[in-house]
Formats: sequence, structure tokens, C-alpha cells
Amino acid sequence: MSKTFLLLSILFFMNTSNFVIFDFNSNANISQWRVVDDVVMGGRSKGDFKLNKEGNGEFYGHVSTDNNGGFSLLRYRFSSIELKDFKKIVIKLKGDGKKYQFRVKDNVSNYYSFVSTFKTNGTWQTITIALSDMYPAFRGRNLNMDNFSSETIEELAFLIGNKKKEHFKLEIDTIYLE
Repeated sequence: MSKTFLLLSILFFMNTSNFVIFDFNSNANISQWRVVDDVVMGGRSKGDFKLNKEGNGEFYGHVSTDNNGGFSLLRYRFSSIELKDFKKIVIKLKGDGKKYQFRVKDNVSNYYSFVSTFKTNGTWQTITIALSDMYPAFRGRNLNMDNFSSETIEELAFLIGNKKKEHFKLEIDTIYLE
């Protein structure tokens, strides 16, 4: 990504009513991004995360269903962001044709997340998710609670867990509120 493009992107975001949560580039600090695999429950999946040569975040690896496993998750925690002016999360990404979950937490200490599922198509996509459409779930089970309606978020995550063995790769460019 050229410096000119990066500067124009920043100016675009500054001139709109968007709030950038994370903009991946070759200088991005990804130290707060963490991979959590099913090994925490005895599984054998292995995900990893890096900045690739294009400066995008790259979440990649292998999901295994051995030992009752079957997921890999990439998580980013941050200081609370107030949502009063925002209704949607927009993600610019390139997937591998597989289905993923995008998750948010309004409080990192909650055991559950609010979830939205999206399918990638192998090309660059802009995924727009209405926060109010995100439903509460825990360990693959929908909870009998209202959809997301909080005033803040403190965590976002990407999860792959399609109940089958598979390699995966998800490139992420930008995540912002709109």
C-alpha cells in the first residue's frame, strides 16, 4: 500500500462520520491481537496472525475436529469505544470462500459475545454489519437475550468454526464504525 493511498484513506475517514477501530498497514502494531484456538478445550486447531507483505492483517491456519475441537479465533481488546453516533461495523477484508463469524463484546468480562456470520468469496469485500442485528451466543449456542444494544464495545473477534477440518486464510484491511 502506497503512502499516498494511506494518506488519502486517513483523510477519507477524517472527513466522514466514521471511527476507525483498526487500520492495518505495514507499520501497524498488532501486539494486542491474540489467537485463541480450541486447544484451550483439548482440540488441535492451530491459527496464527501476522502482518503480510501487503500490510494487511492475515489470520490463517488449520481447523481440526480432533478431540472435539473445531475452531480458531482472532481477538482484539481495546479501551471502551462509545457507540452513540454509530450503528454499523464495516470491515474491508479478503477471505478464502469460507464462512466466518464476526464477534463483539460490550464488556470483556462477559462470557458471551454478540455474533454475525458472513461468507467470503475469495476477493476483496466490504462487509457491513448492523450492530443491532448481532445476536448473543456462547460456545455455539444462541442465548435467550436481546440482540446487541449496548453503548460501548471493548472487544472484537473473528472466528472460524464450520464443523469440519479445513485450512483458512482471512486478510483484513480496515475495521471501522459507521
